[in-house]
Amino acid sequence: MKFIRKQLDNIKPQVQKGGKLQAFHSFYDAIETLFFVPKKTSASGVHVHDPIDSKRSMIIVVLAMIPALLFGMWNVGYQHFLSLGETAELWTTFLYGFTKVLPLIVVSYGVGLTIEIIVAQMRGHEVKEGFFVSGMLIPLIVPVDVPLWMVAVATAFAVIIGVEAFGGAGMNVLNPALTARAFLFFAYPSHMSGDAVWIAEKADGFSGATPLAESAAGNIQNLPSMVEMFFGTIPGSIGETSALAILIGAFILIYTGIGSWKIMLSGVIGGLVMGLLLNVFAVNPSMEVPAIHQLLLGGFAFGIVFMATDPVSAAQTSTGKYIYGFLIGFLAILIRVLNPAYPEGVMLAILLMNVFAPLIDHYVVQANIKRRLKRVTVKA
Repeated sequence: MKFIRKQLDNIKPQVQKGGKLQAFHSFYDAIETLFFVPKKTSASGVHVHDPIDSKRSMIIVVLAMIPALLFGMWNVGYQHFLSLGETAELWTTFLYGFTKVLPLIVVSYGVGLTIEIIVAQMRGHEVKEGFFVSGMLIPLIVPVDVPLWMVAVATAFAVIIGVEAFGGAGMNVLNPALTARAFLFFAYPSHMSGDAVWIAEKADGFSGATPLAESAAGNIQNLPSMVEMFFGTIPGSIGETSALAILIGAFILIYTGIGSWKIMLSGVIGGLVMGLLLNVFAVNPSMEVPAIHQLLLGGFAFGIVFMATDPVSAAQTSTGKYIYGFLIGFLAILIRVLNPAYPEGVMLAILLMNVFAPLIDHYVVQANIKRRLKRVTVKA
């Protein structure tokens, strides 16, 4: 670390105002603050400083996604060789998936960070840390064989329209990663749904239908076992298939205090409530899918853990988080089952509640003010 510090100190005078490399100041600042906590102190007043700043908080979120990422890479290879009727060793399977997933990550970070740095330099601002998480989320929530140019276009759309148009990271209303996925879903639907998009280089005639697609079609007899869905040995988006890997990430987020357990818990409860209601009034096969299975289908678990808990676009008040999470889980299953055109209901549910999060917080605050006013004794 001393070597890195020395090299950064040597470069610093050149990127500051008046230096010959001042056009790269925002890029330099992003690299420096990635490795070292900024040496900034308060000019006046008493402030309590947390040693974990925003960048390090975002890095913890990325680390929490590593189990889902690693399993997703293995599962990409597993599904490929399974479609060919072949059995490969662990490392062969993983390396195949690694070669398919890595380009998606490189494109996502390359396009997103380039735009972030350019915009920050134009505005004279620091590069915000939000894209550390979004850059990893985007590859994990798309099919493995989505064209790289589509990932680049969707990432650019999410950063420019979903983030920078609102004033930059921290000001965005919608979750950037879900904005990218929604763009892909509506702009290129044939590459985001169907039986052909979930397995890389699969054998001709081999069905790559996901359990969620089978459920939406009413073919519940074709659903895999709960064990398969829990461990994730099923077709699907790269990081969304393994509930076990996602639970490990959820534990990391909750243990470190980075992710809101209130949103996660209420989201699961909301999904269970809607699933049970559908089971009671089941009038078609898709409504008969057990409520607990609904939590393992599609991107429900991944969305609740990693995207519903986004600190920028989620509700901020304590009570609001319960309401916000419950409605996401409730609406996700409702959209999934009652509108088969949008089987990945968690995506639309989170985006919808992103929009309503400020309204939820407003009414929670107003209700709290009214309760406090009722306790006040006014003297004449």
